[in-house]
Amino acid sequence: MRPYKLVEKGDFVYNPSRLSIGSLAYRRNGKKCIVSHLYVVFRIKPGFSNVLLSEFLLLYFRRNEFNRMVDYHNYGSQRAEFGFKDIGEFKIPLPPIEVQRAYVKAYQGLTTLIEQNESLVKELEKTAQACIVECREKWPMVEIRNFIKESNSRNTESLLTKEDIVGVSTEKNFISTKADTTTVSTEGYKIVEARFFVFVPDTSRRGDKMSLAFNSLNRRVLVTSIATVFEVFDLELLLPEYLFLQFKRPEFDRYARFNSWGSARETFTWEDMCRVKIPLPPIEVQRA
Repeated sequence: MRPYKLVEKGDFVYNPSRLSIGSLAYRRNGKKCIVSHLYVVFRIKPGFSNVLLSEFLLLYFRRNEFNRMVDYHNYGSQRAEFGFKDIGEFKIPLPPIEVQRAYVKAYQGLTTLIEQNESLVKELEKTAQACIVECREKWPMVEIRNFIKESNSRNTESLLTKEDIVGVSTEKNFISTKADTTTVSTEGYKIVEARFFVFVPDTSRRGDKMSLAFNSLNRRVLVTSIATVFEVFDLELLLPEYLFLQFKRPEFDRYARFNSWGSARETFTWEDMCRVKIPLPPIEVQRA
């Protein structure tokens, strides 16, 4: 363990090979710890704590702009590494220490509020899922094939642009696409209309979850051609938002993984989706 570096309270640690993607941490409290000898460890110089606040510097490091700046100035052949000397050459705005403390206090207060809200949302989500379980006990289970149909509408007329391309998350929402769209044409992308669903049939290497989303954006978006897009065509019998509640249940992810088939890559096909069964209460109950 001797090559490992010691980290104390108030120290910054970062991976010089991965700093551009946010591989940086700050030891706010707690006992000493050790990290890989490949990491860079640094702290505010003694006597300068009243000039630059560590937490204020951390706010600067957490900005996406900082990551992009690191990526822009990163150099190397096989592996680019951003050394401590490179960190020291950055320029930052330096307000009086009282202003820095005010910024840090405001940020920490908002962060605490966000964490409390996220905790509340999780509890509300449990309540909503309990309602779904109650539906399964009261109403008959039916296959959704009788209420959905696949959509294969393409952006052949280029009505939508690259800014409309989105990715599909295992958290059941749309995210910014991770694909490099610099040189690609959008004509082959599939159009997802408002209140349409989209899922990625490939369920391998996704943490036992299915990438699926419901378009509640009130605008059309584009997804990769390998995704499957579908809609609920009988809105008098099945509410799309109610169906989405069913898809968000952890039980659905387990069902999809159990029913995924393949060798090198396992998939949950359109026919598999059609065989999914859900409880079907009257439309008024679904809306409630």
